[in-house]
Amino acid sequence: MELPSPLRQAVDRLLDGTPLAVLQQAAKTLSDRYRAELRDGRLHMAEELAVKAYLAARMPATYAAARASLGALSEARPDFSPRTLLDIGAGPGTMLWAAADLWPRLEQAALLEASGPARKIGEHLASEGGLAVNATWRAGDATIELGDLPAADLVSVAYVLDEIAPASRPKLIGKLWAVTADTLIVVEPGTPAGWQRILEVRGQLIEAGAHVLAPCPHDAPCPLAAPDWCLFSRRVARSRLHRLAKEADVPWEDEKFIFVAASRVPAASRPSRVLAPPKSGSGKVALKLCQPDGQVKERLFTKRNGALFKSARRAGWGDVLPD
Repeated sequence: MELPSPLRQAVDRLLDGTPLAVLQQAAKTLSDRYRAELRDGRLHMAEELAVKAYLAARMPATYAAARASLGALSEARPDFSPRTLLDIGAGPGTMLWAAADLWPRLEQAALLEASGPARKIGEHLASEGGLAVNATWRAGDATIELGDLPAADLVSVAYVLDEIAPASRPKLIGKLWAVTADTLIVVEPGTPAGWQRILEVRGQLIEAGAHVLAPCPHDAPCPLAAPDWCLFSRRVARSRLHRLAKEADVPWEDEKFIFVAASRVPAASRPSRVLAPPKSGSGKVALKLCQPDGQVKERLFTKRNGALFKSARRAGWGDVLPD
């Protein structure tokens, strides 16, 4: 997966002329902050250079995670086509681009972001990339009390909860659910800590009456227990600038992420989901499945299973497996 061509070209033009050594150091600092999941009161993208480092080193991966999460939501609710989006902690508009790529009928977006440079660059990219969405950027810090929020068909918050004190998260999620006209999606890094945050959000939303659409095929308690945890992965193609900024040799990277999509409208069906890379052999494939009955099982499929075997053989990590 890679950034949409208009966005990638707009990013390249914006970063043209930025000294590579400066960009590399800023990218390293930003990546270190993400990995450490720091909550020190400082914004990850407080300065323009940090935002540029994000564009070069992190945006392709976070876009891939957002786009994959939205794709799973759309697969669970094919009838859902949001016209309005509210994105909290929007950065330079990563989720906006992912949503617009999946739903061309998206008309309006309200994007809340505390960083002035991120808002400025986000507006620039939307204009330069010809994004056909009426996007309004507002100053708003999810780590403190947010003001009045507009209701939206789709409400999103991605790679943000790790910056918020644990005691403050339920209040934020409650506020976001209150302005969710249809569906709320939360995306976090695919770490054990990120999974725990998603479990907390999932439990709160179910208690509030929400229907889990994805990735879980059920509303029962998560059947996984530490040291196991739920996560997914997307392979991201690195552009030349991406490789240079991260001082990497490999032309790709794998972004690990976890998410939950919950709606006021239930899914018509919720098939099992593949929770790990398939184990394939001659004439057989083993899949670790989260099932609609709330259990996780590893199931072996062979040619004797007929059409189901063909579906299992095509299924990848994160895919659903129709019954």
